[in-house]
Amino acid sequence: MSCARIGRALLLAALLCGAARAAPGAGAAPTLPLPPLDATSSLLVVAPHPDDETLCCAGPLQRVARAGGRVSVVWITSGDGSWLDLLLIEKGLLHRHERARDLGERRMREARAATRLLGVPAQGQLFLGYPDRGLAQLLAGYRTQPYTSAFSGAAAVPYPQALYPAHPYSGASLERDLASVIERVHPTLILAPSPLDAHPDHRATGEATIEVATRLHLLGAVRYWIVHGGAGWPSPRGLMKGVPLTPAPLMRGLAQTPFVLTPAEEDCEQRALEAYATQMRVLAPFLLSFVRSDELFAALTSP
Repeated sequence: MSCARIGRALLLAALLCGAARAAPGAGAAPTLPLPPLDATSSLLVVAPHPDDETLCCAGPLQRVARAGGRVSVVWITSGDGSWLDLLLIEKGLLHRHERARDLGERRMREARAATRLLGVPAQGQLFLGYPDRGLAQLLAGYRTQPYTSAFSGAAAVPYPQALYPAHPYSGASLERDLASVIERVHPTLILAPSPLDAHPDHRATGEATIEVATRLHLLGAVRYWIVHGGAGWPSPRGLMKGVPLTPAPLMRGLAQTPFVLTPAEEDCEQRALEAYATQMRVLAPFLLSFVRSDELFAALTSP
């Protein structure tokens, strides 16, 4: 065996040992697997930003699409508050709001291209256009009062191609729009971000999904994934195809079900991520570290 293969085998063994140490103990809730994914499935992925759906849900999206089921993604924001991207785009503070909206338009185009590779048709690519880095505020102090984005300068959805242009930036409006999407899609499975995620937009998206799914009596159909799972996670950073994800530190104590991807599905996930050119140029090692042999989903939001 070559030195490279020995090194890879040792790394895989170390990761598996780490996953075993982080696994829930004897008193933890049992894992609850995803329902069967087949032609009768209607899968809805709720993504805070363009690229989140590909990082954590590429496997189920491909599997349902290939089986002939229905696949949909709803993006809560258009990613117009990505400060790293804006630093590269901006040469000064002039026209900052216009450039943020231009970035949102660009990221929506990337999202369409990426999810098309994963099998999501145009009618399943749904944008709400709420404020990037502002979702937590909508669910707190701006339930009914419009919030103004520090990035785009908008107080209402500014994108004509969004589902509901000009809807106000408020928590009540966001929840109504998300409920409308769920009623439109009739999902048998909803994949949403965990409220334990370190990013406030992800936490708020998870909380809004729980609130709306509870009202619609669909909470049992929701499973949770995480992107910002703790310092240094996923580890190691970079492309590690064929290696499983270890549980995120912030999800410790939660039973998580691995969804195992085929090598072809891993390859497709990588191609979809590479369609996000704006994000790859600033976050490539982090993004590519999600291209692994499995994706992890929890049925509960806390231990």
